[in-house]
Amino acid sequence: MTRKATLQDIGQLSELFDQYRIFYHKTSDVPAAEQFLTERIENGDSKIFVAEIEERLVGFVQLYPLFSSTRMKRYWLLNDLFVNESYRGKGFSKKLIEQAKEMAQSTDACGILLETGKSNDIGNKLYPSCGFELYDEVNFYEWTNYKD
Repeated sequence: MTRKATLQDIGQLSELFDQYRIFYHKTSDVPAAEQFLTERIENGDSKIFVAEIEERLVGFVQLYPLFSSTRMKRYWLLNDLFVNESYRGKGFSKKLIEQAKEMAQSTDACGILLETGKSNDIGNKLYPSCGFELYDEVNFYEWTNYKD
């Protein structure tokens, strides 16, 4: 089952979020994850959906709002998608993506954007199978003031 995350989920969600960050070679910090996610939910900065089995959270997707000036509509950035290693290959990622697509439609957004590494073989198979198209007509650039 997938559903919108609430503040009551913060304990389990923070653990999953920490696992996600570790996957991306960040240092474990569950208290910081808890604070970060609490702020996102309380401030309405993002939409977070969770996958659960028998009251245990096994995955999540987090989306942030963007806007397209040329389309004059909202876009959603699918920034985070994670399923606990023990529950991968069981369709949870696809269910979370479907939940995100339903939310995008219900908010009259023009679409969902995401990026994934060229070496992410699983993601690069998953996203096209969920209807995402590889858009390789532009260059993606980043400027960052953050060093980690």
